[in-house]
Amino acid sequence: MKKNILAQAIAIALMASPLAASASEAELLKRLNKLAAEVEQLKAELAATKQKTDTVEKRQDAFAAAPVAPAAPAVVMSAATTTTTAPSGTTAAAAPVSTVAAASPATMLGPNTVLSSYGEVNYTRPRNDSSKSQADVARAVIGITHRFDEKTKMVAEFEWEHAVTSASDKGETEVEQLYVEREFNNGLRAKGGLFLIPAGLLNTNHEPTAYYGVYRNFVETAIIPSTWREAGFGLSQTLDNGLTWDTGLTTGFDLSKWDASSTEGRESPLRSIHQEGQLAKAGDLSVFGALNWRGVPGLLLGGSVFTGKIGQKTPDFPAQDARLTVWDLHARYTPGKWDLSALYARGTISNTDALNQTFAGQPTPVPSSFYGWYTQAAYQLWKSSDYTLTPFVRYERFNTANSYAAMPPGLGVATGPNEGVWTVGANFNIGEGVVLKADYQKFKVDTTRDRFNLGLGYAF
Repeated sequence: MKKNILAQAIAIALMASPLAASASEAELLKRLNKLAAEVEQLKAELAATKQKTDTVEKRQDAFAAAPVAPAAPAVVMSAATTTTTAPSGTTAAAAPVSTVAAASPATMLGPNTVLSSYGEVNYTRPRNDSSKSQADVARAVIGITHRFDEKTKMVAEFEWEHAVTSASDKGETEVEQLYVEREFNNGLRAKGGLFLIPAGLLNTNHEPTAYYGVYRNFVETAIIPSTWREAGFGLSQTLDNGLTWDTGLTTGFDLSKWDASSTEGRESPLRSIHQEGQLAKAGDLSVFGALNWRGVPGLLLGGSVFTGKIGQKTPDFPAQDARLTVWDLHARYTPGKWDLSALYARGTISNTDALNQTFAGQPTPVPSSFYGWYTQAAYQLWKSSDYTLTPFVRYERFNTANSYAAMPPGLGVATGPNEGVWTVGANFNIGEGVVLKADYQKFKVDTTRDRFNLGLGYAF
């Protein structure tokens, strides 16, 4: 009796995978609710069987131990985030629509509420100075998705970086996403809150299982600041021809935060002035747009643009009319066992000459342009059962201070170098949720940064 019931439960659980592949999210929810009801019925039958067994055993003179009925499998929707851009370097699905697991109350918080997570631990050893070797719990993220009904959901993600957060530590605690999304009958989706900007290949697909290499590539961290998020409203839709469009009105950057005495602006111009929804100045708002086309199997072509004034109407600020524009073009192609991708990103900040004159003598004035690009190739060399080995190579070139606005004689500053980086390594995936990584990075200009990296990541 128990074996038959368990077989039925397993069969019900296995049905979830093909359903997820063909059904829409709304249809999937209906079917999952039906499956959940059937599982509850099976659990009731198991309880009745256990009660009968206990009664029989109590009649025996020998010692008896009441058997523990195994829990019926539960169907769990995973992935707190829904994205519209395919990840660059995905060897396993980074954010599956659904998975089947024996869920505990810690993961299945209710029929409409799901817990998700991702995280990574990394180790770096500089080639020329082993004394600077470092291990870091880079990040741990907890996500919660709650579906109010078939078309309305809330998505939240909370992140901890560098293991410890306090006034004297380098760690950071932040809300990575917090928004509500509504889907309409024609497939149009509207959302409001704090959400990721759909720029590039990595920003909306940044889990460690979704990209090659221990660390996120430099172009999509220094030029497009991962994970870039803004507060505002957005609209998106996926059409039958494979085209997905996104647009919205959001907060922007705050140029008054620029610290010309720090090197942070050289590392990433936009990361040094982002607001992340923290008491964000909104005197000047920004707009964004993105297009991604998947009309051919295995091929993704897309681009994005984000623009807005960043003076934020700050009183007496010499760059009131400064405007930021960031755009990118990207492509990804996955024929057979190959995974090929490329991206170009460029940013400009206008009307910075008066501001930079106030920074005379400081090491880091505001650049008028910055850019970066990369190409990447990966090949699935070996696969056995749940194990997959995928070597890759990536070359990227970027400059965070490509040019400056004209300055009076004697006040000019040298532009930044065109840094080039080769990254060669491999991802070793264990199933769909765990990845081990190893790579070596060779820098063209600053060779002191040459390094070996090891990483462990997960996502569910």
